[in-house]
Amino acid sequence: MPRWWQAHAKLNLYLHVVGRRADGFHLLDSLVGFADIGDRIAVAPASRLSLSVEGRFAADLANDDPGNLVWRAAETLARRLGRTPDVALTLEKNLPVASGIGGGSSDAAATLKALIDLWQAKLEPSELNDIAASLGADVPVCLGAQSSWMGGIGEQVEAAPVLPHAPLVLVNPCVALPTPAVFKARRGPFSTQARFTEVPADAAALAALIAARHNDLTEPAIATLPIVAHVLERLGDQADTLIARMSGSGATCFALFATSAAAEAAAARLQADEPGWWVAAGHLV
Repeated sequence: MPRWWQAHAKLNLYLHVVGRRADGFHLLDSLVGFADIGDRIAVAPASRLSLSVEGRFAADLANDDPGNLVWRAAETLARRLGRTPDVALTLEKNLPVASGIGGGSSDAAATLKALIDLWQAKLEPSELNDIAASLGADVPVCLGAQSSWMGGIGEQVEAAPVLPHAPLVLVNPCVALPTPAVFKARRGPFSTQARFTEVPADAAALAALIAARHNDLTEPAIATLPIVAHVLERLGDQADTLIARMSGSGATCFALFATSAAAEAAAARLQADEPGWWVAAGHLV
């Protein structure tokens, strides 16, 4: 039986756009957490590199696609190790594509960890981080899959206070929202960094901290894809919702709850009312 590696959904609990580089890339300040909801990766020795995609959202991706971050992660790591990427990769795609929760980046990070284990590779942490950063700005933070401050264009990762095992619900309207379009639609002044030192004791304390901050990409996301506003409204209207926010550049939104029962009940109601949406209940890890 193959070993499956988890690729956790990445949540921007808040996201401030604090500047812009000369090359056009925006500078961020964000608190990142990870959910016990996500994709899965399996690897096995093979005569050649291959990629098989299965799961709910498999139809949105192609098998054996050299552009897939999972495929690129395998090629990049093999090249760095001076070996052939003789491995069969299986991606169980449970997260929506282009949904603002780092699915592809988390998949790539899980692939790197799986292959390092399979190939018994020895790499310095800085070397592994360089490989991750070469694949995408969000891949380094996904390697650790723990609460982190994210700065720069995403490549600057620092440990953040430990977050509570907060119950949550993720909702995506199953409409892709490309990140470049959202950043292009952003207007207005830049925000400031808003990091904190408090260690939130529970979901309510975390929600209070998040409420004093925001996601600067929410308005441009809504301007680009108006249904995001409806998703946020539906999440905010649920009984016992502590806070509802959009993650990353959207379109996935999340809500925090005080109890698992409240989160599961909200997820059940939303799925019944909006059968075309992707809805998942879980916890921060």
